[in-house]
Amino acid sequence: MDIAHARLEFAGGAVANITASRVSTERVRKMRFFQQHEYISLDYARRDALRIAVKKPGPQPEFGFEKLNAPAVEPLHAELEAFVDAVRSRKEPRTNGAAGRAALELAGRVMASIQEHAARVNVLGGRKTADVLGDRKAAGLDAFATHDKTK
Repeated sequence: MDIAHARLEFAGGAVANITASRVSTERVRKMRFFQQHEYISLDYARRDALRIAVKKPGPQPEFGFEKLNAPAVEPLHAELEAFVDAVRSRKEPRTNGAAGRAALELAGRVMASIQEHAARVNVLGGRKTADVLGDRKAAGLDAFATHDKTK
């Protein structure tokens, strides 16, 4: 099945669970944040945001629900507009090249972990991981298949 799940643990203690799949009956583009007394859900497809906070903890907790302001713009379009603005105005972009490089490096590490797991559990039914990933690369489906193993 064409699905990947990654759990990322950061040095500061934050944890991110990321799931990606091209096989779905619906278009899901969500980001969710869990904190001790608060949950925030961003839905990029619906372009809305919701904050749920614990107002009164305990055996019968009370929750507060707050709809957050979300820009009514497609995220990729907003990203491209910000890039063009940074180039034209020569201002530091909100997300600079170092952050982009770090994101690509992390994506490479996630891909390498997926490959290692696939090889360990033989999910490919006898085919080698490199063969299947080669098929994906040939089809232009895998932008993050390379991984720098020198680090």
